Amino acid sequence: QLEPLNEGFLSRLSDLLLCRWTCRHCCQKCYESSCCQSSEDEVEILGPFPAQTPPWLMASRSSDKDGDSVHTASEVPLTPRTNSPDGRRSSSDTSKSTYSLTRRISSLESRRPSSPLIDIKPIEFGVLSAKKEPIQPSVLRRTYTPDDYFRKFEPHLYSLDSSSDDVDSLTDEEILSKYQLGMLHFSTQYDLLHNHLTVRVIEARDLPPPISHDGSRQDMAHSNPYVKICLLPDQKNSKQTGVKRKTQKPVFEERYTFEIPFLEAQRRTLLLTVVDFDKFSRHCVIGKVSVPLCEVDLVKGGHWWKALIPSSQNEVELGELLLSLNYLPSAGRLNVDVIRAKQLLQTDVSQGSDPFVKIQLVHGLKLVKTKKTSFLRGTIDPFYNESFSFKVPQEELENASLVFTVFGHNMKSSNDFIGRIVIGQYSSGPSESNHWRRMLNTHRTAVEQWHSLRSRAECDRVSPASLEVT
Repeated sequence: QLEPLNEGFLSRLSDLLLCRWTCRHCCQKCYESSCCQSSEDEVEILGPFPAQTPPWLMASRSSDKDGDSVHTASEVPLTPRTNSPDGRRSSSDTSKSTYSLTRRISSLESRRPSSPLIDIKPIEFGVLSAKKEPIQPSVLRRTYTPDDYFRKFEPHLYSLDSSSDDVDSLTDEEILSKYQLGMLHFSTQYDLLHNHLTVRVIEARDLPPPISHDGSRQDMAHSNPYVKICLLPDQKNSKQTGVKRKTQKPVFEERYTFEIPFLEAQRRTLLLTVVDFDKFSRHCVIGKVSVPLCEVDLVKGGHWWKALIPSSQNEVELGELLLSLNYLPSAGRLNVDVIRAKQLLQTDVSQGSDPFVKIQLVHGLKLVKTKKTSFLRGTIDPFYNESFSFKVPQEELENASLVFTVFGHNMKSSNDFIGRIVIGQYSSGPSESNHWRRMLNTHRTAVEQWHSLRSRAECDRVSPASLEVT
């Protein structure tokens, strides 16, 4: 009797030991033990994943961290499920499937970090590929009125000088053969120590013969060329070489300095204009050369031969005059200060000009008074700083006009006309009218302003006061 009892006791003890051992290593023997029967927690796994990790899963994770080998779901041998003869699953099949699912979830849980990671992809507004372009937001188009439509036109695009883009694409040889205006040799270099740009005008060659529109030109075989230098967009502070008489191959060899910071110089464009001097008519522009200074090495410097291209400005400017006006109502005096002039039209081939300014007071259409400055020899940028006073009662001020005429002094013949402006009742332009209006609004205060000189024909056409003077 003791033998069967001992056998039953030993078998239970071995089963118990095998159960503990097989639960850790998932052997077949574990499925027949009572401790591996399905519980409520194991049944819940078959549904949606629980919000909290079950206690048995936490215990399994802690045991794996202690040093035991972690087995993935691929290491678990999956036993095909068989049905019992009566059509229902056996308890061993249920325990097998439950335990297999438990191990899979345990392996996934061990791989998942403790804190959830949210992976959000960037929002794309279109699929980018080699054939498709990114979708851009549509822009509401504005409905233009007729005024806005015509305001969009740019007149300079339709001028004669609009072919500059075509000229840029041509070489110097092609420009020379197309326009036949000659070539100009010059150089540039920037001095970083003294912060100034030096422009050297060396020579020109193959200049065309002069063109006289009125037939008054005496010598039609040769030109009297000179060169004007400026840094665009500033055309006021320009330089001018001497005039070379009766030659188509002038040699200038003159240097000019522009006080300008280096960064500002790189934004400028060097403009060289070759002009034909004509004392008996108007000076005519032969051609021009423009060089953007951002495209050259200013510090290193360099020499260039450039072909001349036509200029839209056929005639050179006559110069500028700086004046100051001041009216004293109590004394009834109109004070005029002739301060200076610059870049006057040259009237003498060898000595430049001997300019002076004539000031004439016109009341209505009657010449009342004439005064003039002294003349300065051999310059086109004279400094006068001379003051004149005219007696003008306050009730007659509105009908008064001042005519300023610049002449080149000539001892052998009549003085050479350079330019003229009219300020007052019959002003020659909007700039002159603005200066007179400012003077009327600010009595006892001197008002200064620069004025561009005009031709005699232009002043006679717009101002009756210009017709009353000589």
